[in-house]
Amino acid sequence: MTKQTSALATYLVLVLLLSSIFYTLIIRAGHLMAGGGHYVEALMWCPALAAFLTIAWRRLDIGSLGLSRFGGKYAPYGYLLPLAYALIAYIAVWSLGLGTFPDPAAIDRLAGRLGWQPGPLFVPLYFLLTGTTGMIGGGARALGEEIGWRGFMTPRMVEQFGFTQGAILAGLVWAAWHMPLLLFADYNSATEWWFALSCFTVMVVASSVILTWLRLRSNSVWPCMLFHASHNVFIQNFFTPLTGPKGKITPYMIDEFGIAVPLVVLAIAVLAWSARDQIKTVSSQR
Repeated sequence: MTKQTSALATYLVLVLLLSSIFYTLIIRAGHLMAGGGHYVEALMWCPALAAFLTIAWRRLDIGSLGLSRFGGKYAPYGYLLPLAYALIAYIAVWSLGLGTFPDPAAIDRLAGRLGWQPGPLFVPLYFLLTGTTGMIGGGARALGEEIGWRGFMTPRMVEQFGFTQGAILAGLVWAAWHMPLLLFADYNSATEWWFALSCFTVMVVASSVILTWLRLRSNSVWPCMLFHASHNVFIQNFFTPLTGPKGKITPYMIDEFGIAVPLVVLAIAVLAWSARDQIKTVSSQR
């Protein structure tokens, strides 16, 4: 067993052991917001904790996590790419009559929660709030995952298996890590479990290809954190909540468990994969 293989094996075992604590708490409660959402926050930091423990145990270079530089021109890509693919996917849904926007009931509900008055400025102001202050908490949570998945795991997967196989394997691990919540808690939409699982897996594996490109091109984990946070903030807090149903088909189209977002992310992933020869930091582009 090579040093990289041994480090990856250690890391994955630690992720499973640490995550199992919070899987149990969430699944017993049956919903993600159990414990005031703190169980999910702790779960999202299990990949980072596993990475730090593996580095200490195996005496690896902590600089390999990509935390020492912000990512330069690639940082804006991290923020803007999820916003771009969300806009493309949701505008297609609204234009084809597969969902409505903005949903008046959702606006009333959100306005009441925020202490605002519904009106013509509600949507742009809520978008601004979501895309700025929402990124603070979203970034803090996403960083826990990204230190582990992209900081530690992805570069080692690519070194071991090449870009294509490494990115896909990292994506499958990332998707599998979510499965207990999708199958046994309420991290899903109002669709059959197999449909939600299929759409989510395609989206996550495709996102892994994009994030692998960002991570290796920038030599930094920060653009990946911005990507992850931007995705969560805009899709989970803005586009999905403000999209109203248009018959029974809407849940099959929107969110992380419908088909629209995964298809657009997959298209961008193909572009990232086709640009893999731009990456000079790995020994193989397989």
